[in-house]
Amino acid sequence: MRDLRPVKRALVSVSDKTGLVDFSHALTGYGIELFSTGGSAQMLHDHGCNVREVSELTGLSEMMDGRVKTLHHAIHGGLLAHRDNPAHVASMEQHGICGIDLLVVNLYPFEKTVASGESQAHCIENIDVGGPAMIRAAAKNHACVAVVVDPEDYDSLLAELEDNDGATRLRFRQQLAERAFARTSAYDSDIAHWMCSEFAVQSPRRVTVSGRLDRCLRYGENPHQSAALYARHVNPIGIGAAKQHQGKDLSYNNFMDMDAALDCVREFAPENGPVCVIVKHANPCGVAQGATVRDAYCRALACDTTSAFGGILAFNQTLDEETALEISKIFIEVVAAPEVTEGALNVLENQKNLRVLTNREFCDSPAQSSDLMLRPIVGGFLVQDRDVAQASPDQLRVVSKRPPTSAEMTDMRFAWHVVKHVKSNAIVFAKDCATVGIGAGQTSRVDSVIIAMQKADALAETLDSSDSPLRGSSVASDAFFPFPDALLKIREAGATAVIQPGGSVRDPEVIAAADAGNMAMVFTGMRHFRH
Repeated sequence: MRDLRPVKRALVSVSDKTGLVDFSHALTGYGIELFSTGGSAQMLHDHGCNVREVSELTGLSEMMDGRVKTLHHAIHGGLLAHRDNPAHVASMEQHGICGIDLLVVNLYPFEKTVASGESQAHCIENIDVGGPAMIRAAAKNHACVAVVVDPEDYDSLLAELEDNDGATRLRFRQQLAERAFARTSAYDSDIAHWMCSEFAVQSPRRVTVSGRLDRCLRYGENPHQSAALYARHVNPIGIGAAKQHQGKDLSYNNFMDMDAALDCVREFAPENGPVCVIVKHANPCGVAQGATVRDAYCRALACDTTSAFGGILAFNQTLDEETALEISKIFIEVVAAPEVTEGALNVLENQKNLRVLTNREFCDSPAQSSDLMLRPIVGGFLVQDRDVAQASPDQLRVVSKRPPTSAEMTDMRFAWHVVKHVKSNAIVFAKDCATVGIGAGQTSRVDSVIIAMQKADALAETLDSSDSPLRGSSVASDAFFPFPDALLKIREAGATAVIQPGGSVRDPEVIAAADAGNMAMVFTGMRHFRH
């Protein structure tokens, strides 16, 4: 297979015309004959570029509102013909087909059209057919043809032509071919995913995932693992779209913990008051609402000052200078908030390793359930909707003899919002809309209760109080109590109210244990496992 292939003829047909004029003028500077279609051709004509219409190759004008213009043997023969195959060359001569050495195509903006909220008919009209067909043909024949699908590759192609006297190397064409097939694959994946949502398809026969490289990371979960961040949306959202004000690059673990922190803080609407979430190893270790942002942070920190060291902070309101002064007293990896004041930045800039990120989307409502979650397993992957559900007030069912007080119900609902984001088995004690004990990720629910109690004992020591912060607290459990044992430990700790899904065959025994301690118990009918 020949390495160098001269570029004598190029076909340009692009939707994104960024840099097109300068790029095309540079191509003609190498003596390359340009052919183009529709709007691309008109734009180049208007800017004095020597370009010919693609209809000169096909002998046909565009038809059906531009749906058919490049689906022709003169185009695909010119892209697919292997120049070292005598039979291919003979066919080209017999049918008057000109070889195309360079294809420059980017596709109809389907993803942006969907993101803009256009009608179903308009989205369908923005599904490109001819573009992917040409890209696949050129990429398949990369032995002879170079294919460019992103404007960001214009400069590297021109550099390649400069270095090789108007020719391209095989290795370069191979790299372009990989990018081309990845592009058409991602394009089709986005279309299929949209159709699943638009046409209400449940459990589609095939599921594909697309993403565009956002950045390479220093390493993965551990230093011996490689990692990168890929964006699944054409318009960046979430952490990838955040503005980083200071600090070194985010690590893989930073992204994981930030996602967990932001997922939790979105449960609390900013208009209902400031909330701070502290996360360590993807688990909340302190969550609180406060009168001010500083108050919310201090109350969240008090839940577990030990685990908060080196943790991730997420706020649902603007980070101010007063809060920043408190944060600067301990080591924190990342702070995320919708906005940050200049005063806060001035305080935190002395902590060189602290990353500060802002994005107004951080306080938006939880992600839509159509945002699929994927979990790889050996030989495949599991797919599920994101858990965005919450039990509404009319779904809550009081099952104890004593109904909860207004304060208990408020704390139970607060704890229920938090427990959803704690790894199973999960137990959350809350008092006055602040966590006072969190037990996470244990194989026994009793062990989770014990750990939460131990965290509370540490809090009592910090407060120099002989009275446990669990006394008078409310508790949330992410799943039902299979036995009364965990409930008895909760009762022993001094909690007065419990919210849980219910549904155990021993629910009557658990309810009886609550009644024996004059505790209020509420069933949600909804489980929030998080593995």
